[in-house]
Amino acid sequence: MAEIVVVRHGQTEWSAAGRHTSTTDLDLTPEGEAGAKSLARALATRSFVAVITSPRKRARRTAELAGLVITDVDNDIAEWNYGAYEGLTTPEIRAAAPSWDLWTDGCPDGETPDQVTTRLDRFITKLRPMLALGDVAVVSHGHASRSLAARWLDQPVTFGAHLTLGTATVSVLGHEHEVPSLRLWNAPPV
Repeated sequence: MAEIVVVRHGQTEWSAAGRHTSTTDLDLTPEGEAGAKSLARALATRSFVAVITSPRKRARRTAELAGLVITDVDNDIAEWNYGAYEGLTTPEIRAAAPSWDLWTDGCPDGETPDQVTTRLDRFITKLRPMLALGDVAVVSHGHASRSLAARWLDQPVTFGAHLTLGTATVSVLGHEHEVPSLRLWNAPPV
């Protein structure tokens, strides 16, 4: 069966600083551009029936630098909407809300885990017919990609908390004996 190749965008100034970045549309840093270019080697042996990116320019630019030809831009794989926590680090958020946890609480004026679940389930439903034709590349973000993997595995989005994901990495979602599986995770480009 075909696979979903999940690519996390290259480094931005905010991802390097640990700032929650959803709707703020940042450019890649020079390191982020280099990381995105190095993904081309890891993806060179694959062909894709579709390459779908988040609408954020950091994801679109990563796809371009990795040599992928974007076939669709889909808001369903955009990063979690952090609402009032946009641009803040977890320690800054916890200074005001000590027990806050993105995976269970979501964000004020942003998204809840249930809302993220709904849109990623919708995205997976959209992907399934494409997978009958071949591999699909998805270029997205840290928390969104971790949530996508959780939902692919039929787990709640909270499972994504257990899946560390660096910038400019490749992960693969597939099947093992027709059961959704995690084939590769958080692999830096070779």
